[in-house]
Amino acid sequence: MLGGATSARAVKTAFKRGGKMSYGEAIRYALQEGSPQRSQAESVPGRLWPLTRRESEIAELVAQGLSNKDIAATLVISQRTAEGHIEHILDKLGFNSRTQIAAWLSGRARDEAS
Repeated sequence: MLGGATSARAVKTAFKRGGKMSYGEAIRYALQEGSPQRSQAESVPGRLWPLTRRESEIAELVAQGLSNKDIAATLVISQRTAEGHIEHILDKLGFNSRTQIAAWLSGRARDEAS
């Protein structure tokens, strides 16, 4: 998930993300498995269906409250690229705010924990 070049911030973000995983999520992630009822496309590790892996990563950073500038610095991409990904996330999910992305991720985490 972190790619070849990892910054201290990227490692810290990944560590925090891992700390927020439920026991089951962590096991599935470690084994690179999805839940049985998901399709193959949905079970790609690090991917939140219907988002791409990169969009999933950015959605998680949005949910953590990072600004576009901070997301760009964390992922070593341009701020405009981060903004473009966020626009795609909003379009794919039919949302119009970053808060809705955070709420959607929170709902998914609750669903997976139960």
